[in-house]
Amino acid sequence: MELIFLVMGLMLSFIMAMNIGGNDAANPTSVAVGSGTVSLRKALLLFAIFTILGAVLQGHMVMKTIGRGVVSEIDILGAFIIVLSANIWIFFATMRGMAISTTHSIVSAVIGYGLLKYGISGINFNVIFTILISWITSPLCSFSLSMILFYLLKSIIKDSFEKFFKIMIIFALAFSAYSFGANDVANASGVYITIASKLGNMPDMNAMFILSLFSSLGIIMGGVIFGHRVIRTLAFRITRFDITSALAAGLANALVVYLFTVIPYMIFGYGMPISTSYAAVGAILGAGAARKSINKIITLKLFSYWIFTVPFNIILSMTLLWIFSVLF
Repeated sequence: MELIFLVMGLMLSFIMAMNIGGNDAANPTSVAVGSGTVSLRKALLLFAIFTILGAVLQGHMVMKTIGRGVVSEIDILGAFIIVLSANIWIFFATMRGMAISTTHSIVSAVIGYGLLKYGISGINFNVIFTILISWITSPLCSFSLSMILFYLLKSIIKDSFEKFFKIMIIFALAFSAYSFGANDVANASGVYITIASKLGNMPDMNAMFILSLFSSLGIIMGGVIFGHRVIRTLAFRITRFDITSALAAGLANALVVYLFTVIPYMIFGYGMPISTSYAAVGAILGAGAARKSINKIITLKLFSYWIFTVPFNIILSMTLLWIFSVLF
């Protein structure tokens, strides 16, 4: 029975990794594709290479249990319910080309589990408050930085610099993909670590290294198979990129994700959890606002998915937990 739970945990982790890849592959690649710097195929190849590098070199440093700190404890059934709920929502959004936060999907599902399992008193609202702060601050920071970079670059750009700027756009893609692999691969592995720890088989460093590689392969597979839907939304439907706006958005996205991870870690000993999707969209909106070119309909649709992520996953998680508890 223990082996069955561990195998099922691995299967769910891989499915979660594919869903994360399908939705989040757009975050590092969209501006490079939208500006015509690289093709969709080449962007996904670069995404694959640098996501693996980030995952295997630094993924073990941030590998964590799903929802750690939101509730006091998650049992094996709860781990399955949480990931199942998040998978349903992420897949639904991805098929409609909407960039959402996979992290917030999981956290919201944890809240739903905690409300039904422990009641409102069992929820750590300090952790939730921290997550909400990051939800707001990361897109605002990337939005502002993207606008600032756009005006700075616009003042110095020359036709002879175009090739250099394209190289920098590719660098921003690679840097973003590396940071994404190092930080977000843990979301895919969370359910397996939860189950393994409950069974007394907490993965050691070598196992976490292998798990990072395993999850990154799932992320890449998801990105290749259905990542194009969200990539096209961020690349073409929010705003139209030129070289300047693409570089501004790409650098802003990469820097915000990296700095939100590194600076709090240097000061407090832990990186601040942010959504790479929100940071990417914020950077794109900043560049679009600087050029006075934003598709308001698509933007409002994206925001509505961000808002619905929380209540949808809470309700779905509670419903599935109740059904499975009755049945089993």
